[in-house]
Amino acid sequence: MTAGVVLAPGYGNGGISHWLQQVGIPAPRAPLPGDRTFDVAIVGGGFTGLWTALYLAEAAPGLSIGLIDARFCGYGASGRNGGWLSGELPGQFRRYAARHGDAAAIALQRAVMATIDEVIATAARHGIDADIVKSGLLHVATNRAQLSRLRSHVAAARHHGWDEDDLVELSHRDVAARVEVVAATGGAFTPHGARIQPARLARGLVRAVESLGVQIFEETPAIRIDERRVDTPHGTLRADVVVRALEGYSHTLPGLERALLPLNSGMIVTEPLDAAVWEQIGWQGEELLADHAHSYVYTQRTADGRIAIGGRGVPYDYGASYDRDGRMHARAVAALATKLAAMFPAARGIAIERSWTGILGVPRDWCGAVRFDRASGLAPAPCATSSSARRPR
Repeated sequence: MTAGVVLAPGYGNGGISHWLQQVGIPAPRAPLPGDRTFDVAIVGGGFTGLWTALYLAEAAPGLSIGLIDARFCGYGASGRNGGWLSGELPGQFRRYAARHGDAAAIALQRAVMATIDEVIATAARHGIDADIVKSGLLHVATNRAQLSRLRSHVAAARHHGWDEDDLVELSHRDVAARVEVVAATGGAFTPHGARIQPARLARGLVRAVESLGVQIFEETPAIRIDERRVDTPHGTLRADVVVRALEGYSHTLPGLERALLPLNSGMIVTEPLDAAVWEQIGWQGEELLADHAHSYVYTQRTADGRIAIGGRGVPYDYGASYDRDGRMHARAVAALATKLAAMFPAARGIAIERSWTGILGVPRDWCGAVRFDRASGLAPAPCATSSSARRPR
């Protein structure tokens, strides 16, 4: 490990994630017990698959729904992410508008904002305690270039469906009143953000869908997805509709090697900070926090008083085609620890308790999209937005 990085006694690298270690790694459910037939088969037990199962089961209680996962539900990015509910669009507004027009893109933006309250309401309805706090999201600029980009972002957002109640620019004094980020030159705040403990949310969704009659089979990898069927080592699932919700693991199936970009993103979490350190940092609220660098970081103040920080643009482990239960390269751990200390000098010397990575499934244009082909019954989500994308055969 790089000099200057302090590791806590018992520091863990991988072990899937801090979030899953916190709630306990579950014993997997039984695998698929041979050939089965359902109305809907869902491949992948992350958020995409679980939310799909939940809404289908609630909307049409008579549907028979079977869900499979290669390891266990929440094992992938859904149990390893930064713990953000964000109202920001994935990708660039201009790409959505170019395909569907400004009005449709703005409607999509408003819908994404509304999903935060929808997640909170759904969690409450099903008794899911996931440390959710709708605290908003604070972007901070720490130099002139970042401030220029941030102001351009705010100006553009006014044309993209964000009004003054949705996004407001902050002076450096306004930022300091919320959190003391070194060299902050300004910022922007949106109330459309909430902190979550993602593994708790995934675990709660599993309980909710099972209570609605969805059958879950774990340790059941898909080895081929075709029209109205999913082949596994334990048998074949047949269904009128097959939802492919593999995200970053899509490349493991024949014909889907380039359907989505499997991209590693890393995180570290500190030991709990004492009250004196929090006082110096000044982060007394629970806002989500990101900087506005090209190689940006995203952070949260956890429910038990830690700082969890992840980043894009830190040294990636380019072995994104396989998963070592979340193990992270030492260079990436050091880069995030250095960034944390640079933002919050009071946190310098605070020990890192765990590091981990997760594999994201990124469309080639970075824009979110889903598709349903009625003729084949195939529903990839997410998928490439290009009409030339290959259909799995």
